[in-house]
Amino acid sequence: MKYFVVFFFLILSVSTFAQEATASQKVTGYVYNDNGKNPLSGVNIININKVRGSKTDSNGYFEIDVHPTDTLHFSLLGFQSLRVKVTNDWIKNKVAKIFLTEKAIALEEVIIRPFNLTGYLEVDSKTIPTNQNYRYSISGLSNGYEAGEYSPGAFGKVLGSIFNPADMLYNVFGRKGNELKKMKEMKKDDTVRTLLESKFDRETIAVLLGIDKNEIPEILQRCNYSESFIQTANDLQIMDAISGCYEQYKVLKKK
Repeated sequence: MKYFVVFFFLILSVSTFAQEATASQKVTGYVYNDNGKNPLSGVNIININKVRGSKTDSNGYFEIDVHPTDTLHFSLLGFQSLRVKVTNDWIKNKVAKIFLTEKAIALEEVIIRPFNLTGYLEVDSKTIPTNQNYRYSISGLSNGYEAGEYSPGAFGKVLGSIFNPADMLYNVFGRKGNELKKMKEMKKDDTVRTLLESKFDRETIAVLLGIDKNEIPEILQRCNYSESFIQTANDLQIMDAISGCYEQYKVLKKK
């Protein structure tokens, strides 16, 4: 009887695993400009739940693997991003039409005076601040990148967040564990990597982590990354920086 029960649960587990493995299906669609109904090429599509990506071709066509109730994020420079939930009807019909709306952007005059330079080298060289920063390497990238000031506080900021329930890192890393684990999966998908390498708006990272993109600079500051890195790094580098800080957070939390 004992062996029968073990055999029964083994069969049940195999059956359940087989069902999960075959649950993924492929859906297709076309993306159009809502104004004029012209097809849009180069639209980035990311399955937020499975962290898999796709891109539309010259005809606006795309295809992507999904599970029922997954959410797809559509983004293209100059257009409002859109989230679409995968329905049973879409899976059944296979093809859907998606429409993106153009952004209305009014450009204003911008004057950049970061250091109030005079134009005289001897004077300006004394007014430009110098930071004692150190460089580090991000996995998967060939170049090193500048981090924040190299001081004992670098370790203390992350360590302090573990013992302070009101701290930014504690709140984000503590409640976003599943989303942060997705970061490792992102690197496995070439489409997602390519997309993040070309973006600097933090929108995709914010969507995948389920946070406001305005929180990202504060997270990086508390992880001791410099202002220059936060402002100039692409989304792939930002993602890797947050992922590295999260791994350090987990190690310190265990201790």
